[in-house]
Amino acid sequence: MTLTCFKTYDIRGRLGVDLDEAIAYRVGRGFARALLAKKVVVGRDCRASSQELAAAVVQALLAEDVEVLDLGLAGTEEMYHATTHFAADGGIEITASHNPIDYNGLKMVRKGSAPLDAATGLSAIKALAEADDFGPAQSGGTLRDVSVEARAAYVETVLSFVDVKALRPLKILVNAGNGTAGPTFDAIAEGLAKLGSPLQYVLLHHNPDGTFPNGIPNPLLVENRPQTADAVIAAGADLGVAWDGDFDRCFFFDHTGAFIDGEYIVGLLAEVFLAKEHGAKIVHDPRVVWNTKDVVAVAGGIAVQARTGHAFVKQAMRDTGAVYGGEMSAHHYFRDFVWCDSGMIPFVLIAELVSRKGALADLVAGRRATFPSSGEINYHLTDPKGAIARVRAQFQPLAETVDETDGLSLEFVDWRFNLRSSNTEPVVRLNVESRGHAELLAGRVAQVQDLLLAD
Repeated sequence: MTLTCFKTYDIRGRLGVDLDEAIAYRVGRGFARALLAKKVVVGRDCRASSQELAAAVVQALLAEDVEVLDLGLAGTEEMYHATTHFAADGGIEITASHNPIDYNGLKMVRKGSAPLDAATGLSAIKALAEADDFGPAQSGGTLRDVSVEARAAYVETVLSFVDVKALRPLKILVNAGNGTAGPTFDAIAEGLAKLGSPLQYVLLHHNPDGTFPNGIPNPLLVENRPQTADAVIAAGADLGVAWDGDFDRCFFFDHTGAFIDGEYIVGLLAEVFLAKEHGAKIVHDPRVVWNTKDVVAVAGGIAVQARTGHAFVKQAMRDTGAVYGGEMSAHHYFRDFVWCDSGMIPFVLIAELVSRKGALADLVAGRRATFPSSGEINYHLTDPKGAIARVRAQFQPLAETVDETDGLSLEFVDWRFNLRSSNTEPVVRLNVESRGHAELLAGRVAQVQDLLLAD
């Protein structure tokens, strides 16, 4: 049986079509065998189907004589942290993140919270799960609830990134989107308060609700941003932060309700770490790069480009010893957070940065003017390869540089674009940036778009 839920670096699919409890069970047993795992961390998000899928994975691991450490309701980054904290052989989070409500999936890591891809175990897990030849269940596995200990250790690590004494009494609008973020945020806020933090919070859609009554939490979508933006303005907040379903991505809004595109947050966080470690390496993805490269160069760092996607960014960070890595899609990675991405660490870092330097709008205004970008534009195309070929034929002969690290990146004197097929969805994604020419930017987007849609 071919399993369609296996993607480039995780498992994801429609419930009852690509993924169900029986498939989750097979994946769990394959995970244990492929990684020779004896101790595995398991967490889950708040989706209605996640508890049943998690139970199937736990039963599968127990059938392989594994010691299972149960996090209960927890974010993906809590699974990453716990895998290393408990010296486990791997970790599994049941989550579909920002996908539609009829989807779910599994995010998985190896020992040391290292990423999984085809070469490091994912293909082996798939082969074992497809063969489904595991034999009878064993009886030596154990299950232990570690939720309290794991969260306390995780919160301690998150708080180690912030100088609480530098915080001012900012009012922050917090939108958990009825996802998994709420309880974890509460634990972090309580920890900050115990250290004397003066931060104040206005909570929006805070309680986990797997039916997502206010829509799937995915602030990257333009249509989802007004609920946070409007709430920031109504509350008179100094800034807003919103998370996706498993909160490994976070998104920021300034005091006017304006959304801050991810590449500008990458630049701000790169500056934060380079101020502490001059000459450090900063990893970025290939989609929107000019702002990040400029910030890193001015701050005395070394910019390192990696392919888009958490498995690739994490590996590049480990290979180069980078202190921080960021993607324009709002994934932020930290060497001192087991080389993994976190949606809560950027929250505390940006709160400290605004406390020290002033309004978020002012911190990014100059960068936006110098390096305006289009934001990611998605196209559902009947012939993606043909569309990309048309764009290549038109623009590649005119380009100063060609980069195919991830998709097609063409750079010209005063503008640049990246065009790539998604790793997880059947769409083509376009990002365009320029050097201080907002009018030019709009025109170039239109030119590329006309070619893409010329089917």
